[in-house]
Amino acid sequence: MTPGWPVTLSHGSVGLRPVRRRDATAWSRLRRENSAWLAPWDATLPPEAGPPAGSTAAVIGSLRRRARRGLTMPFAVTWDGELVGMLTVSNITWGSARWATVGYWVSRSHAGRGITPTALALVSDHLFTTVGLHRVEVSIRPENVASLRVVEKLGFADVGLARRYLHIAGDWRDHRIFQLLTEDVHGRVVDRLGS
Repeated sequence: MTPGWPVTLSHGSVGLRPVRRRDATAWSRLRRENSAWLAPWDATLPPEAGPPAGSTAAVIGSLRRRARRGLTMPFAVTWDGELVGMLTVSNITWGSARWATVGYWVSRSHAGRGITPTALALVSDHLFTTVGLHRVEVSIRPENVASLRVVEKLGFADVGLARRYLHIAGDWRDHRIFQLLTEDVHGRVVDRLGS
């Protein structure tokens, strides 16, 4: 199991907690209500990968098993205790690399409230200070202006363009790669929210 997992993090009205099996109904409802909102950014499986994992409950079960093995940290994102999105730390790598990738989404009804930058700041601080990682990476489609603002606000550095990086909406899509290194942070990442 990864150091610092499971954990609950919060700042103001924004909370992060481990995803639970009982989140399946609310998660399914949010995904259904936000399908058009999330479709341009959501990873999809290429045809050769076979069918998707199945039900939301099955996906949550898989995430929880991967978390127990120290491979991921699947967080429910909450606003005043209500599930409004997800943030997943994945590709946790140890050894001489000590880095991870973070992906996230939030419901359209809660967009624009600062939830995503707060969640990313909270998890980045946790990964650097408690877990002991050196680098946090976020990949974003160049067209995703809202997500680009999130990493800019938090001081993530643009590493460059990764061509045909991830399968989304039926094709391989380019992404910009952003990183934050522990030595780039003086104080806490969450303190950057006010700037």
